[in-house]
Amino acid sequence: MSERGRPRGFDRDAALERAMEVFEEKGYDGAAIADLTKAMGINSPSLYAAFGCKEALFREAVDLYTARGASLWEGIAHSPTAKAGVEYLLRSSALSYTSGNKPRGCLVVLGILHEDDDNSRSMRMLREHRLGNLCVLQARLERAVKEGELPERLDCGALASFYMTVQQGMSFQARDGATREVLLQVADSAMAAWDGLIAAHTAR
Repeated sequence: MSERGRPRGFDRDAALERAMEVFEEKGYDGAAIADLTKAMGINSPSLYAAFGCKEALFREAVDLYTARGASLWEGIAHSPTAKAGVEYLLRSSALSYTSGNKPRGCLVVLGILHEDDDNSRSMRMLREHRLGNLCVLQARLERAVKEGELPERLDCGALASFYMTVQQGMSFQARDGATREVLLQVADSAMAAWDGLIAAHTAR
């Protein structure tokens, strides 16, 4: 028997996909229940029956979004060098942020911009995702130090933070209308600074 409030033929996966698109476009705070139910093709009782609440729906939408983008971070770990991994991250982000007709930018970066009592747990979740991404990048740099690609005294945390700031900033630029060409130029400029940054963040 179907759950109470759930329409016959309800496709939960398809509904979650539509919800993710709404959150990408409007963010957590801007996405009203009416916006979500309209896009998902269900009524509010069906939404609550299937997902529990808006916060739980957002969490599932973010999980779906990050699963779709997992290859971006896996590419860093599997890159032949740390430099190649960072370049892959930035250039792939430029392509992803400007692909198709979806809202530009990154849901994990732009999903919630201001924390309040209503969104604090969801904001904390996004922070955890961003911290996890930073850790992936830092771990790749630390591996490069162990392998001799990068200097032993390199401050991998500082270097990782710089390139994550560039990558996240590209998300804001994309949402503001920056073209793919512009974002690729940002990526190339950041990579042109690689040797200088290595020198600056290596203790002497």
